[in-house]
Amino acid sequence: MTDAGALIDGVLGADRGAIARMLSLVEKGGPDATAAVARLYPQTGAAHVIGITGAPGAGKSTLTSRLIGRVRATGDRVGVLAIDPSSPFTGGAILGDRVRMQDHATDPGVFIRSMATRGHLGGLALAAPQALRVLDASGIPWLILETVGVGQVEVEVAATADTVVVVVNPGWGDGVQANKAGILEIADVFVVNKADRDGVRQTVADLEGTLALAGAGLDGSWRPPIVETVATRGDGTDELWAAILEHRAWLAADGHDHARRAARIADELRAIVAARLAATAGARCEGPGFDELVARVSARTLDPYSAADELLA
Repeated sequence: MTDAGALIDGVLGADRGAIARMLSLVEKGGPDATAAVARLYPQTGAAHVIGITGAPGAGKSTLTSRLIGRVRATGDRVGVLAIDPSSPFTGGAILGDRVRMQDHATDPGVFIRSMATRGHLGGLALAAPQALRVLDASGIPWLILETVGVGQVEVEVAATADTVVVVVNPGWGDGVQANKAGILEIADVFVVNKADRDGVRQTVADLEGTLALAGAGLDGSWRPPIVETVATRGDGTDELWAAILEHRAWLAADGHDHARRAARIADELRAIVAARLAATAGARCEGPGFDELVARVSARTLDPYSAADELLA
């Protein structure tokens, strides 16, 4: 049996070492990772992915830790993929999220992995779905995908989840800024964390007003519930879990889950094609032929678009 075959068998057998090595391969990217996950792909699709996103400092990691405990109370296994900023010293993931989740570190029913925002061709928008598939193929029924912030990359990654939880704090700012960030568009559940602070009523009212203006739920679509939590104390965790279960049930009704996953696959395919075309473009834009075209454009004997057509021909 080849090493790749043994690694794949290990993932399918829920071997933690094999899962860790496969995730390292996926994070590195390249043909070996693509081929390995392709062999795992037929065994995926059963896990429910919960995306947790929001501004830095909103309490996402503490909330994730509480959710881990809530899932484990049901007896189910849970996997966590924490998308961390790259370390300026090593280029690897800063493991702050795993430090905050250390209460679960010795639980064999919990698998926590940090992934750095670097390295993979096409970025995390391509690496994260592959990593989730590895965890899915290992038979873990619940996956939590936590992003570090609310930038474009984080929004793209969070959008790969089945249920997206957006975490805000009292005094989070106006809805216009949230719309610009794209988080309102992807939210399935809103959490107002640190709800023991002043301003929680206004924050809930702002969210309700934003949802009303957007017409959420009026056409039979899902209307994101707003859950108040104090993650440091565990307050509201049961209500959040109930909202996630309710959304999963809604997805399962009338084929909403199939439509949503098909849309995500379409987005992923576009991203893969774009990344591979970008790589091809880089290869074409070098060498003597490219230099000759640059010279002709510089001499005004050829316009840039015609030069590009020649490179693409």
